[in-house]
Amino acid sequence: MTQQSPTGDDSIIARIHELVGEERDLRDQLAAQQIDADTERSRLAAVETQLDQCWDLLRQRRARLDAGQDPDGARVRPASEVENYLS
Repeated sequence: MTQQSPTGDDSIIARIHELVGEERDLRDQLAAQQIDADTERSRLAAVETQLDQCWDLLRQRRARLDAGQDPDGARVRPASEVENYLS
């Protein structure tokens, strides 16, 4: 039987949903010519970095929980670390 997701996970998931909505809004704004492509690209890059950090934090929390550790010990890692996982 799996344990319930801690409240901290719920707030991270809510933030992920907000960021996904922001991505969608930026694409819609570009399509409606409310922003230019450079603005969309730079703002999307920032949103995508935040998303990567959220997903990383959520994975850390779940791994800690699975290992019997306190998920609240997980920390947001620097963007440079999270963004270079596959390099």
